Amino acid sequence: MPHSDFESALCYRGRAPRHGMRAVRMVKRVLGASALALAMVIGSAPLAEAGSHIVPVRAVDAPAGFHGVCDRYAWACANGSGARAVNETRLMEAAREVNLTMNRRYPEIADARQYDRAEFWALPTARGGDCEDFALAKKQELLARGVPTERLMIATVLDRKQQAHAVLVLRTAAGDMVLDNLTNRILPWEDTGYFFLRMQDPDRPATWNAVLTGGPGVQMAALSG
Repeated sequence: MPHSDFESALCYRGRAPRHGMRAVRMVKRVLGASALALAMVIGSAPLAEAGSHIVPVRAVDAPAGFHGVCDRYAWACANGSGARAVNETRLMEAAREVNLTMNRRYPEIADARQYDRAEFWALPTARGGDCEDFALAKKQELLARGVPTERLMIATVLDRKQQAHAVLVLRTAAGDMVLDNLTNRILPWEDTGYFFLRMQDPDRPATWNAVLTGGPGVQMAALSG
């Protein structure tokens, strides 16, 4: 199943790429670096500490499928309003409820079936949605519950099988947590086993940053490739 860009492969659940090299090509497209520079950037990155926040590498283009989201859903790209006091216990309670509710409410359906195109980011419909649609729905619901926009960032990742995927990242005092349509558990980002590629800027969500951190599979493939 060929794809011209990483984001056209989001939520694809086909066979894992051989030896991780397709995953490496995805990372190179995000960063726009040579193989040597890529290995240096990823290989020199420190291991994540428990309770940490995802740190950006540099600004990059938004994922291809993100085009038009800010026009259709202004709330998805609204700038942060600055630091606001948040009850962390209630924040996590709301996140667990929203993650579980959305995962149960909508069936999974590929964009190709629903929209007859490879990738289209939108809220789930009555037919359901794919990974980034779930992430958008969870972000909308948590914003409606008063969670500050700078606490909610959509991220694109490679999952444990090095398949393209998208999740919602919740920034808490205890670290960045992941709301995922593949599990009802909310995990610290460093415990997901995912390799994080790009993420919305928390203060300017219309813009994206390369983050290039997480699970070791892509790092090893990059260094050995």
